[in-house]
Amino acid sequence: MTQLLHIDSSVLGPNSVSRQVSAAIVARLRQITPGLEVTYRDVAAEPLSHLSGTHVAVAYGTPVEDPAVKADVAAGQAVLEEFLAADIVVIGAPMYNFSIPSQLKAWVDRIAVKGKTFTYGPNGPQGLAGGKRIIVAVSRGGHYGADTPMAAFEHLETYLRSVFSFIGVTDLEFVAADGVQIGPEHREQALAKAIQTAGGLAA
Repeated sequence: MTQLLHIDSSVLGPNSVSRQVSAAIVARLRQITPGLEVTYRDVAAEPLSHLSGTHVAVAYGTPVEDPAVKADVAAGQAVLEEFLAADIVVIGAPMYNFSIPSQLKAWVDRIAVKGKTFTYGPNGPQGLAGGKRIIVAVSRGGHYGADTPMAAFEHLETYLRSVFSFIGVTDLEFVAADGVQIGPEHREQALAKAIQTAGGLAA
């Protein structure tokens, strides 16, 4: 059975473009993948706390007594286990202020764990989470392609490519809806194009 983890991070609920695109990606994968089992996590509706000194201390073996901290550590462990168990990960990632939402960054911080998804060896860092397929549904208000004046401001796709490469994931795909804040007509065109792309994804 193939395990799919679906993550959404937009704070816009049903008005979110990235949510619509990520849903279209999952619908397509359900259609073409027999026995697909989907786990869904909405990190905007149920946000993880951001890393603190306490989290770092616990990671290095400091005992935890505070019930709230224990619960938070357990939540982080659950997130990590979900990711490790997934064969496919679909992420809805809108661009906020040129990068990913802070809620999605909190999720990344819970899966980028030394000894679990990466390690350091004599030749430097080594990813341990290879073999996964990751598809990212991106929405951006403007245009940030390499040939645009705003290219240097694009820190969403570049960041996610870097962090997933660091933990060993090489099968990374992006389905983007760009320019969604330019105007209503452009938004609808960008959304329709992204959903069309999602509908053509291969197994």
